[in-house]
Amino acid sequence: MKIIICGAGQVGRGIAERLSLEENDVTLIDTSEELIQLISSSRDIQGIVGHGAHPDVLERAGAEDADMIIAATFVDEVNMMACEVAHSVFAIPTKIARIRSQAYLLPEYQNMFSSGKVAIDVIISPEIAVGEMVLRRLALPGAFEAIYFVDEKVIALGIKLDDDCPVVNTPLTQLTELFPDLTAVVVAIVRDGKTFVPHSNDQMLAGDHVFVIGDQADASRTLALFGHEEKPPQHVIIGGGGNIGLYVAEKLEERNSSIKIRIIETNESRAEQVSEKLNRAMVLHGSILEDEILREAGIDQTDAFVAVTNDDKVNILSAMIAKEHGSSQAMSLVSSLGVSSIGSRLGLDAIIDPRTVTISSILKHARRGRILGVHPVVGGQGEIVEADVLETSPMIGHKLRDTELPDGVRLGVIVRGDKVILPTGDTEIKAKDRVVLFALAEQIQKLQHLFRVSLEYF
Repeated sequence: MKIIICGAGQVGRGIAERLSLEENDVTLIDTSEELIQLISSSRDIQGIVGHGAHPDVLERAGAEDADMIIAATFVDEVNMMACEVAHSVFAIPTKIARIRSQAYLLPEYQNMFSSGKVAIDVIISPEIAVGEMVLRRLALPGAFEAIYFVDEKVIALGIKLDDDCPVVNTPLTQLTELFPDLTAVVVAIVRDGKTFVPHSNDQMLAGDHVFVIGDQADASRTLALFGHEEKPPQHVIIGGGGNIGLYVAEKLEERNSSIKIRIIETNESRAEQVSEKLNRAMVLHGSILEDEILREAGIDQTDAFVAVTNDDKVNILSAMIAKEHGSSQAMSLVSSLGVSSIGSRLGLDAIIDPRTVTISSILKHARRGRILGVHPVVGGQGEIVEADVLETSPMIGHKLRDTELPDGVRLGVIVRGDKVILPTGDTEIKAKDRVVLFALAEQIQKLQHLFRVSLEYF
């Protein structure tokens, strides 16, 4: 596909790099010559210096025969106008806009983005997506990843195995024998920084990070089986009162009337604005690196600390301080490329990467076909994919034991109607089944044969 991306910030660059790796023809537009030179010199990506909403700039970027435009600048209005120009002047088929301001996304204004009113096909809001990721991890504190698929019927959990995990050194095949009614399967193991798809006789070791796909209803039981029975927090401190911090606080107030919430915001004016929008949360003005402010927020009694400021270093350092003060759970928003992999070495429970969330939202549109959900994990070493099975799939009519999945691909669960099915060797996949599986990055292309999705979609 030929794809134009407007905006070379962390989100735009992350999207451009990923789509380029998948052999798409990617052109990146930004007003910063320095950013364009940076990415053009390191990747097979064409760079254009200019304003992404200007017709002449889009024309230089090849808009006349582009398949998709992704407007991901920091300014919502620029993104919306870029999509309008792409539609009215160049008739680009697919137009995706990043919208950051929550004012545009309020329920009473959602109708403005309905079909035919604006030239935007897909709206992505990284702030809301990241906020939902934080909320999921707070609800399931034993998981460092919690990703929903198939209308939240299926969940993919990332779980760290501690020394006291009851299932370490146990062959995977025995897990099914010991817990036959548990609808969950281990699809990937990360050991010493390397990700691999396990076989039935493989064992999990203490220190491994594993990915499990299963029925959402079994999430808590699955975590307990892997040695994690942590309770959802009752006292949360949020570092940063920006869009993400405010969204998390608002949703926590809505969903849990007893939870104690503290927000620390360094900008006094913003702190006042946030305070006016919340009902029960206490908003403190100050730095999340200051001991006095942290003590005032009750850091020594907090169950969970969430750092979501615009400064990665502040987020990481404050989360480490929170752990030192005894916080049961500490997570940090990290936007910088290549930094998210260091979280576990620093003792943090979760690193939240907004690029991963945004890329997940876009990949399913870039690939099209029957791919309904995509979530890169472990820095892009693998993906969890949700896909429909077409009637032409060679998997149909054969038992799974007679179907050779590519090495590096492991099927998680099958959803048939409203039922989540844990597949066995005797299971036959049927047309219109929904499958959720894990695939190593180098095996993504081979999935097109199994699900009869045209190669261009992968």
